[in-house]
Order: sequence, then structure tokens, then C-alpha cells
Amino acid sequence: MPKALTVQRTLVIPPDRERFHERMLRKREHYAQAKCRYWVVEEASLPGAFLEFFEAPDAETLTRAHEASPERVLDPRRIYSEVELP
Repeated sequence: MPKALTVQRTLVIPPDRERFHERMLRKREHYAQAKCRYWVVEEASLPGAFLEFFEAPDAETLTRAHEASPERVLDPRRIYSEVELP
């Protein structure tokens, strides 16, 4: 079954890093309750440059999770679907 994914780039300045960490924890909890997965990576050569990944088993589940999210998603309609290779 293909997966649905949204990617969001976020830049965080050093004074806001702790607050961003708290927001990430809230997002992870929200998306887990919505049957989705949320994870974050930070660019090794540019501290504070994060990619946030929101994943669900399908686009409908991800759309509902975005709509109910306590945090704004910058482009909630931009959803990528996994390409199944033969």
C-alpha cells in the first residue's frame, strides 16, 4: 500500500531551539494519535535547518491529521504519494 508524505522545511534560530523542540514533541504526539508518523532531521552543515516529515498510510488520513493539527502546516495540501516500483 502506498504511503502519503508531506515535507516541510523549518529554520530555527538558536534562541528558539528549545521552543521548537517542545513543538516537535506536540506534533509527534498529535500525528501518532492520528495514525501517522512524524519525524525530523537537521542539516548537518547548517544547524537550525530542519526537515519535518509527516507520513500516513494514505492521503486522506494525512489530510485529516493536518486539518486537526495544533500546529500550522505551511502547505497541508502538498502531499506526496509513494511510487511503487515493480
